[in-house]
Amino acid sequence: MRIEDVYIWDINAKWLGITPFQLMENAGAGVARIIEEKYGKGLKIAVFCGTGNNGGDGFVVARHLSYENSVTVFLVGEETKIRSEEAKLNWNILKNLDFVNIRILKDSSQIKELDLSEFDVIVDALLGAGTKGTPREPIKSAIEKINEHSGKVKIVSIDLPSGYPSEIMVKADFAVTFQWDKEEYEGFERIVVKIGYPKELYHLVGPAHVKFAFRRKGSHKGQNGKLLVIGGSENYYGAPYLAAKAASYLVDLVFLLTPERVSRKINDPDLIIREVKGDNLTARHVDEALKISEKVDAVVIGPGLGISEPTKAFVREFIEKVEKPVVIDADGLKIISEHLEVLADKTFILTPHAGEFSKLFGIKPEGSLEEKARIVMEKAREISGTIILKGEYDIISDGKTWLYNKTGNRGMTTGGTGDILAGTVGAFLALGNSQLRAAAAGTFLVGYAGDLTKEEMGEAFTAMDVARRLPLALKKILEF
Repeated sequence: MRIEDVYIWDINAKWLGITPFQLMENAGAGVARIIEEKYGKGLKIAVFCGTGNNGGDGFVVARHLSYENSVTVFLVGEETKIRSEEAKLNWNILKNLDFVNIRILKDSSQIKELDLSEFDVIVDALLGAGTKGTPREPIKSAIEKINEHSGKVKIVSIDLPSGYPSEIMVKADFAVTFQWDKEEYEGFERIVVKIGYPKELYHLVGPAHVKFAFRRKGSHKGQNGKLLVIGGSENYYGAPYLAAKAASYLVDLVFLLTPERVSRKINDPDLIIREVKGDNLTARHVDEALKISEKVDAVVIGPGLGISEPTKAFVREFIEKVEKPVVIDADGLKIISEHLEVLADKTFILTPHAGEFSKLFGIKPEGSLEEKARIVMEKAREISGTIILKGEYDIISDGKTWLYNKTGNRGMTTGGTGDILAGTVGAFLALGNSQLRAAAAGTFLVGYAGDLTKEEMGEAFTAMDVARRLPLALKKILEF
């Protein structure tokens, strides 16, 4: 697991109702328990805290250790700069305790005067994993002061040694890190403690997946994603429009390549329409599609395409030749089910429901959530791609791991919501995300937009109602 996963799990835990206060309490209690298990009780302990959440963990550690030890807390910085509500709460608790000594160190001169030789243990809660670069004053002086006592007293860091991996970092005997070891950590001893994350968080898609996927790269048109949607036929025009419209809320530019029969029915200034002659896309349109694909970051193919023989030829040849990541949906899935070999060496996401999955792979995804997930992961591994199995719970896998999404409701069985999902996933892919993250973010966002629609309208709504609420859903998620 990576440091980034910490933030994802924290946000998604909050979505489940596990508060940051609970997690901080469990983290601090875990560190205190480890210290007493290793070094005993009746000790003199100094806890150096910064003003971030790492410092907040330190406040909790100090409180737990104060029951059977003599504890002094050194706050490095101004108490008005303690940032989070949970850290402020635990700081205020400490200030109410008569048997915990508190000293506030606002500048480096106060730190340099300290004599820590009386202490048995120093706890380092200055900086967390989110800090980048070389520590600045007064934290720098606090690290240097702690290091003066390296080898003389026991030094325990919370999560990681403050300053890591810069040259100015705490020389800890060990760090107590939370829930799992981190891929980025090396060169120092670590003890892992659990802090109350449930098993669901290994697999659950939550708002954090959207937050981390919706990253704006620049301020110029086109820098924040360009998507091509390919779809439409003599029989269908709504599907490609829904996919393109959904994507237009998330990326800068959306191109819609569609037959002229379809383009005449669409009048939307948010989309760039590229029409081809005829009622259906055919092999003679492949060059035009490839030319446009060179200008974009990702492609969605399939909504409303139809399954005429000429269109089948178009899909097969385009996918064989395209070099951009592709989301394959609806009729596109039906067409490639007969020719899965065209996916070799491609970057792609498939978006089947259970029936389409059976047609693609010759097996029904049945059983419990975990049994279905095992089947989806196995097939994703076989084809070296990412699959979204749409259902009451969406199951997502890239062949290495699996996720599931719980947002959405029965009202979303209405026609067109699958097209909105394809466009939204394609948009996140165009924003530069991995296939797994794009798939996770897309399913959560569309399902949540559907839930907001249900709150307002009940279970009788259309796919366009869901599409129009994507910006509101995104706003609520980013603010969560």
